[in-house]
Amino acid sequence: MHSVLSRSGAAVASILLALSCASAFAQSFPTKPVRLILPFPPGGPSDIQGRALAQQLSVQFGQTVISDNRPGVGGNFGLEVASKAPADGYTIVLSSPTVAISPSLYKRLNYNADKDLAPVARMTTIENVLVVHPSVPANSLKEFVALARSYRGGLNFGSGGAGTTNHLANEMLQHIAKIKMVHVPYKGATRAALALISGEVDEVVVSVPSVMPYIKAGKVRPLAVLSRERVPQLPNVPTGIESGYKGLAISIWYGIFAPAGTPRDIVMRLNQEITKALNSPALKKRLVNLGIEPWPGSPEEFSSLVRSERERFAQLIKSAGIKKR
Repeated sequence: MHSVLSRSGAAVASILLALSCASAFAQSFPTKPVRLILPFPPGGPSDIQGRALAQQLSVQFGQTVISDNRPGVGGNFGLEVASKAPADGYTIVLSSPTVAISPSLYKRLNYNADKDLAPVARMTTIENVLVVHPSVPANSLKEFVALARSYRGGLNFGSGGAGTTNHLANEMLQHIAKIKMVHVPYKGATRAALALISGEVDEVVVSVPSVMPYIKAGKVRPLAVLSRERVPQLPNVPTGIESGYKGLAISIWYGIFAPAGTPRDIVMRLNQEITKALNSPALKKRLVNLGIEPWPGSPEEFSSLVRSERERFAQLIKSAGIKKR
């Protein structure tokens, strides 16, 4: 009996020791530079906020956090690179809704988000606004929908490409409002916005911060923000839901993943530091000034967001018949 108790006590002690060592390892992490993969080209919102986060984390860690741009395949190449990195916490990746959209959009991906990536932290959100060219005779979303319904040949809208959030937002509008429009894809949302300004297209859904200078200059007219609540930058512009279109909300959110198999204590340490960074006055002010809203959350909250968005986008992509390679 005594030997059984001794063995049991020894087992408990070894478990406690292992947990203690793991905790100590997490607290000392990182002991070398951390790589933050940014899956889009330099200059865009993911790059700007990713570099800002890397700078703040470098200060907090006392170790360099290196920004590593890996654009390609609509953001999926960077996610693939991260999925194949060692699961030790020294490689993390910033993702947009790409991770939730791509499984339904592409016939084949070289990574599986569920199996190959571990959610670390929900990070930020950027709101979208539906804007029209000043020549379009509509001053509200309802007027625009009525115009689209009556317009022979259909109004057209620009997007940053098939399956982007600004494309899916318009597919969502067409589905909810029961209208048909002509999709004109461009290489990026910036190109689509410039096409709107020049009068090539009638309407574009684009991020609030990127289009604010054109709204102020009167080069485009905002009809509705596609958020759950009105945005501070455009207090007089109603939401799509307020305009009478239930469910018409689509934000651009961002979060951080690590390779699957990264130890839980390291994931939690990363989450703790990312949350601290997003709540720091300097980074918070910097992001808000860019129209990027900090939205820190736990690994579980980020996982839940990705899962619910994947289901929503899957239905939308299927009903719209959108496909890529």
